[in-house]
Amino acid sequence: MIKGFGGVFWRTKNLDLIKSWYSQVLKMDIGDWNGTVIKNQEGSETVFSFLSENDGYFPADQQVMLNFQVHSMDETIQHLEQIGVPLAKNMEVNEFGKFVWIKDPDGRLIELWEKNNDQ
Repeated sequence: MIKGFGGVFWRTKNLDLIKSWYSQVLKMDIGDWNGTVIKNQEGSETVFSFLSENDGYFPADQQVMLNFQVHSMDETIQHLEQIGVPLAKNMEVNEFGKFVWIKDPDGRLIELWEKNNDQ
């Protein structure tokens, strides 16, 4: 029944700051309509997963975790360091790939993921 993931929408107190941050930090081309369309590239996938309310994967006061796939974690970390965005969680490597966390200006944790090539 489901064809694909349709979008992510949320509220923010400072729209201009959030748009600028996502443009600069994650290099998203945010349009005049306050959003962007991210087209899946070959090898990318979207994970939709539920966690119990007491799961410790990310803080309980944050209801949703955004996860963006990146081409190269090393290049991404270098970019973040160059523009002064600290990691909220250092790189973790497991069977699914490499992961880091950063925080946006609203304090929302964002997970960046470089998928293992053999996945």
